[in-house]
Amino acid sequence: MTKMESKTETIIFGGGCFWCTEAVFKMIKGVAKTTPGYAGGATANPTYEEVSTGNTGHAEVLMVEYDPKVLSLRKLLDVFFSMHDPTSLNKQGADVGPQYRSIILYNSIEQKEEIESLVKDVQKRFDKPIVTEIKRLGRFYPAEDYHRDYYDKNPTNPYSVSVIRPKVKKIREELKLK
Repeated sequence: MTKMESKTETIIFGGGCFWCTEAVFKMIKGVAKTTPGYAGGATANPTYEEVSTGNTGHAEVLMVEYDPKVLSLRKLLDVFFSMHDPTSLNKQGADVGPQYRSIILYNSIEQKEEIESLVKDVQKRFDKPIVTEIKRLGRFYPAEDYHRDYYDKNPTNPYSVSVIRPKVKKIREELKLK
């Protein structure tokens, strides 16, 4: 008997700094791979320094590859909306600028419809309107290597301690993860 390989699906999330986003999604059972990068803008092959200016149109995002037999898109979206403030325009905590905007980049009409449906449900949890941008993925540009697994590699960095760690702790508690 041969082992059947699970087919992964991909979704792109931007909810502030991609270091935080990656640290959270790496904890989730069913996530096969995470890749920090840039998307949603017009500049080809942007660098971190270019995106950081806020002038490229790109957001810091995370490509999440997941096994839909283990983890539903709905669950991923629940995590996404719990880990950041989707009512904050171009700002998450001290990270300010369009590169930190709340954005979901989808790959199919089915994903788009599910995302739009969930946003209507999630809106009930917030007093202010959700401003998350929802659009079809154009190009995704992987971030420079030093951004990958940032939290795992730099757990004592001040940003890791003061921003990433509390976010990871919050999601662990909400999802009852070890």
